[in-house]
Amino acid sequence: MLTTLKTAYTDTRAADLAWGLGREPLPALAVLDLQLHDFTVQLRLLGASHQVLLEGEGSRCSETVACMSGNSTPLPLGVSTLVDGREYEFAARVEELSQGAFAGRAQELLALVADHPHGLAGTFPGSPNAFTALLAQWNEGTVGWRTWHAYPQEGRLVTTRTCVGARVPAALRPPGAGGLDMGGLPGGLPDGMSGGMSGGVSPQVPCV
Repeated sequence: MLTTLKTAYTDTRAADLAWGLGREPLPALAVLDLQLHDFTVQLRLLGASHQVLLEGEGSRCSETVACMSGNSTPLPLGVSTLVDGREYEFAARVEELSQGAFAGRAQELLALVADHPHGLAGTFPGSPNAFTALLAQWNEGTVGWRTWHAYPQEGRLVTTRTCVGARVPAALRPPGAGGLDMGGLPGGLPDGMSGGMSGGVSPQVPCV
């Protein structure tokens, strides 16, 4: 689904993006509700940012990538943790493109997401290459999603991949790794994790 967001594009930067788990739903400009096997997935466009809410089989997950104030973490290149007892993998990378390459890449991605039944994309009035897009999929028992955040004024495209996998039995979890829940982490990285956004190659998240 492709929509024009009813808001002007603000001069935000890719480096302003932050990542967090467990946040409550934020005001959205567009929403797409999906049913992927036994999971409900809600894709939410927040402007130049996104939020994904996942619930099913006794687990919940809330992922937010946005320009957030307060307790938040700069967008990490990779995170691997447990969320509500399930494996959670996140990866991000930044592409730097020329003006011509950026326009072509933007239109290619918008066409891909607009025609996909599990895709949601939003463009900004007067800025056709400024967009945010999300695409969710189910693959071999895991739910995953990819997102794209476009910043044409600086020629940067931020791509993220997320995979929420199988529930890990309590007996097999490392000591103290009970798993984060929806209310357990208002934003930021789990203990022992650190990261920062760069143009390097991010870890692979295989589910999508």
